Amino acid sequence: MIAILTNLLFYVIPIVVILGVVITVHEFGHFLAAKALHTKIDQFSIGFGKAVAHWTDKSGVEWRLGWLPAGGFVRFAGDDNAASVPDQDDLDSLRRDLVAREGEAALAGYYHFKPIWQRAVISAAGPVANFLLSIAIFATMLMVLGEPITPARVGQVTPNSPAARAGFQPGDLIVEADGRPVKNFDTVRELIILRTGVPIPFVVERGHQRVNLVATPERGEVADAVGRMHRLGMVGIRFADPPQHREIQRYNPVEAVAGGVDRTVDVVRTTVFYIGRMVTGHESADQISGPLGMAQISGDLAKQTASLSKDVPTFLLNVFLTALLLVANISVGIGFLNLLPIPVLDGGHLLFYAYEAVARRPLAAKVQAVGYRVGLALVLGLMLFATVNDLQRLRVFNFIGGLFS
Repeated sequence: MIAILTNLLFYVIPIVVILGVVITVHEFGHFLAAKALHTKIDQFSIGFGKAVAHWTDKSGVEWRLGWLPAGGFVRFAGDDNAASVPDQDDLDSLRRDLVAREGEAALAGYYHFKPIWQRAVISAAGPVANFLLSIAIFATMLMVLGEPITPARVGQVTPNSPAARAGFQPGDLIVEADGRPVKNFDTVRELIILRTGVPIPFVVERGHQRVNLVATPERGEVADAVGRMHRLGMVGIRFADPPQHREIQRYNPVEAVAGGVDRTVDVVRTTVFYIGRMVTGHESADQISGPLGMAQISGDLAKQTASLSKDVPTFLLNVFLTALLLVANISVGIGFLNLLPIPVLDGGHLLFYAYEAVARRPLAAKVQAVGYRVGLALVLGLMLFATVNDLQRLRVFNFIGGLFS
């Protein structure tokens, strides 16, 4: 019983809350854009499942709280479903019914009869809300807590490693990597892990000189933030981390917002780079995670936080800060994923609207229907693949196999 409660506290509740916040903000972005463009909205739900509370505001929007707080949705007037993807063959019928019931002028308030640019704005507002959430969290943490800085000074070089062959020496201070300025050794680590086989130019300070070096990462065992091992790029450098070299860089509000934008863009850039490497066969797809993987990461981080916290108030504060960072990073991922040009996602809607704008007519209903089916199959396939990855990391298949061996 205690084990069940522990897993519930560390693994289930955190990821449900985190995904709930990220998805609700996404849907609220759609809601705000639709409201600004005078679009009729039937319902906004925080959470899924049977409503534990609901009320209707003066504009006719029903607000509801579902019993499962793992997200939410906005439903526009005239939608067949919460995904705002009605059957295209029914739009003419919907138009006739609305005109007969409310008059021709009423069509202007319905999402599916809005001008193309307004539908595009409403569709894009969800991912934009996710990016703004990430920027706001990163900026707030930079402004309130500052940024821990530990110079990328080489402590040890593994013999016969890429770093050794490149000419790295203990005491070298890395000041530039792949053309980017370096002020923290985490920057170098994040750069190396996804560049197996890619030569990386470095600039190091050695004494009073600057030396140019080129190292090509090789695949090896790399530990993540909670100590789990992954097969990623490494060059064989152990960084020095003397306490006297650590410092906290403070940011004013303008600098914090700029830093939040930089971090959000960097997450997107890293994601695009990883996808490109994966498509070309240079990286495996085993780093893709689904809800189970996210739950494991959040749970492991919560347990690590508990072990490092000296008392309950410190633990609660550390958990809150860790959860905020996870929300920021997952929110970027959700925003980016939804912009992919796949039907059923916001990016797919934008793709159809782009065609409609150029061709001056909507894509044929049958083509849209096929596109939505293919898009749904792709999304479900990706979720299945991510879940299989998660189960492999959790060694579920090994456990099941052991039962029959």
